[in-house]
Amino acid sequence: MLGVRVFPCLLLKNSGLVKTIKFQNPRYIGDPINTVKIYNEKEVDELVFLDIAATTENRKPPFNIISQIASECFMPFAYGGGIRSLEDIKTILSIGAEKVVINSYAVENPSFIKEASELFGSQSIIVSIDAKKHSNGSYYISTHGGNKSTKINSIAWATKMEEMGAGEILLNSIDRDGTMEGYDLELTKKVSEAVSIPVIACGGAGKYEDIGKVVEAGASAVTAGSLFVYQGKNRSVLINFPTRKEIEEILGRSIEEIYSTVKCVRRQKFQINDLVE
Repeated sequence: MLGVRVFPCLLLKNSGLVKTIKFQNPRYIGDPINTVKIYNEKEVDELVFLDIAATTENRKPPFNIISQIASECFMPFAYGGGIRSLEDIKTILSIGAEKVVINSYAVENPSFIKEASELFGSQSIIVSIDAKKHSNGSYYISTHGGNKSTKINSIAWATKMEEMGAGEILLNSIDRDGTMEGYDLELTKKVSEAVSIPVIACGGAGKYEDIGKVVEAGASAVTAGSLFVYQGKNRSVLINFPTRKEIEEILGRSIEEIYSTVKCVRRQKFQINDLVE
């Protein structure tokens, strides 16, 4: 049985790693290669790197840095930021990344996701959704590192991206990013119920218990930044990651059990929906 994936999400800017709060004020936290080496030692199963400046600066992905990461990284990793062509994806995958993450260009050209998934396989294509809750209670997506707002509903967009062939949705709450106040469980639940592909929850984790809560809300995988790079109320930089046993002890039951429960609930929901015209 598949287990719930838990892994770090690392933000790149100007060759370094940074951390933001609500997508603002990036703070330098260290060198990406050194961080990869630490996560190798901690036997992390997976990583995702997002260049938060590539799209806003209208430049290509940093292929040299991606290559350096690939040469040091013992685990599979995904890269996102500045991807605007099939050739970009081909280069990134050939360098050594397992998956690519696409956000802004998917909004500009939705058919690109279909083309990419058909050429490289859905398992290689993650669509990232940066969602912000508005006063009317709806969640709308933003692009270009959260700098451009849209009137595109996040839940509807997730279903469209699934139709286009995306293999996973990386769901990031702008409101919770870097706050360490917990994931947006309402957002996660709505998107997870709307699609059948895995939803990766991101944004807001402040303690290990938050992982269990967002999984029970429907997330198939969980990623975090601040939780795995900071320590203490003063947010001292300390690259860390829990052991599998530690996560299971905090959850009070195995990750596989929680995932099985979520799958069962989803299956019942789909069966009920099949009866509704």
